Amino acid sequence: MDNEYEFFIAGRTRNKENILKICTIFDNLNISYYCFLKNEDSHKKAGLDLEDENLADTFESLELKSETVKIIFENDLEGLKKSKNLLLVLPAGKSAHIESGIAYGLGKKCYAIGEYDVTDSLYLIFDKILKDNEELKKFLKEKYYEKSKNKKVI
Repeated sequence: MDNEYEFFIAGRTRNKENILKICTIFDNLNISYYCFLKNEDSHKKAGLDLEDENLADTFESLELKSETVKIIFENDLEGLKKSKNLLLVLPAGKSAHIESGIAYGLGKKCYAIGEYDVTDSLYLIFDKILKDNEELKKFLKEKYYEKSKNKKVI
């Protein structure tokens, strides 16, 4: 499968403010990425509003087999498959951790940013855990900025 995106940004809706700051870093460096918080088409198709302050609560109250959940799942999984790398933004929920495991299983490079609560051996799937946005900027500039050709953001 062709990679459309350099990164898949995983996290939880409750960490929206920090995730969007990270998206801005990628935008400023012209590095392509897929972020669930930027995928307006997917949310509209699923009947959700990205601007809804209660989006996390609304989504979490849905039935697992609902059409809304299926649409989001399919779109996010496709975005993950089309990405070369994964960046997990901590703190993150179960879904983002599962996405990290999928990415690792698909042979993608996995990175994380932020503080983790407790040491877990499975965090060894991450090639690097960055402490903050400044370290992320430096890392991206060194590793990915020059390689980024076409900017595509979803």
